[in-house]
Amino acid sequence: METLIELYDERPLENVLGVDMFHPKRVVYICTGSIASDLNLQNKLRLYFKHRGLHVELIFYRAGMYDAEEMLRVFRKVLSLYPDSVLDITGGTDAVLFAAGLLSAEAAIPVITYSRKENKFYNIRNAAFGDGLPCDVNYTVEDCFLMAGGSMRPGRVDNSILSGYMDDIEPFFRVYLKHRRQWTKIVTFIQRLSPADSEGHFSLSISGGYTVKGERAARISAPEAALRDLEAIGFLSELKITPEESVSFRFRDAQIRTWLRDVGSVLELFIYKACLDTGLFQDVITSAVVDWDGSGRQNAVTNELDVMCTRGITPVFISCKTCDVKTEALNELAILRDRFGGKIARAAIVTAEKGGAAMRNRASELGIDVFDLDDLNNMLNKHFDKRLRNLIRVAD
Repeated sequence: METLIELYDERPLENVLGVDMFHPKRVVYICTGSIASDLNLQNKLRLYFKHRGLHVELIFYRAGMYDAEEMLRVFRKVLSLYPDSVLDITGGTDAVLFAAGLLSAEAAIPVITYSRKENKFYNIRNAAFGDGLPCDVNYTVEDCFLMAGGSMRPGRVDNSILSGYMDDIEPFFRVYLKHRRQWTKIVTFIQRLSPADSEGHFSLSISGGYTVKGERAARISAPEAALRDLEAIGFLSELKITPEESVSFRFRDAQIRTWLRDVGSVLELFIYKACLDTGLFQDVITSAVVDWDGSGRQNAVTNELDVMCTRGITPVFISCKTCDVKTEALNELAILRDRFGGKIARAAIVTAEKGGAAMRNRASELGIDVFDLDDLNNMLNKHFDKRLRNLIRVAD
């Protein structure tokens, strides 16, 4: 394909999918004046296609998105310059589509569109090559951020090392479920017993008092049962507890130390592994940090996705909470899904509590699936695949 005409849309996927599918030599975007003059946005699109390994020329033509006559004039001009064009009408306003129809009536230009429901391209006119053509494009988590003008930053977790811990995650999660009600105090105790030294370094060998200071001057006693369970799964060694006096142990390694000092890590790791184990996804990332404008500036707006997955072109945004889910968390998740995934994206919130009716109603309003404590127990019994398949609309 020589030239693909795209109708620039506020949904990022609809601006890039046809290009990723058909690999044209050039793309002509019909867009508003603000887009046509936004060199920063245009360069981000170029960087996205470069990231995808596509060497494509991008051209931007300004047109009023609600002025069909002006749109038709622009279409005619583009077609006079690039008579070999194919028109993709997947995005755009009603006026743009009306103008595209007028153009198609006076010129034999091939016209295609994409169906989200069928995940196929279709021949609208003179485009037999796109008649019911299945979309075989696969996106990574980073692709989803880049196509929306953002970028992915390093998160709290180095995903490249996680393959070495896969056998540890389920035992770790079982310990968490056993001691779930006291987990915050358990983590706080470990934190107090293992501070950094004066130079900011952390030791793996720990010793301290049997009780430590908790929140609001409360005292926390050593969680003996939990510490012994963590020793049993190999997270701790050399554990010695002298009741009412002292506690000492050694973390297995620096990564285990980090996870035992963070309340939410255990749930995030478990959901990460559960998503991997389904085999449904091409990419699974935990602690995926998105820089909204891709600037890399220290003060840039960023958000962290506890777990994010992609299957084909469908991204799944997952937030994990070891506590009750607040409305703010649901709203934030919906905003991230819509901004970096669009209409095709899915979202789920995972809570280690029983999801209340009010929270579930709000989640339903926002199109967010809820996985609660019962679901987590079912995941341990390998009943997670069906829920995830329903979430991303994949048949068994």
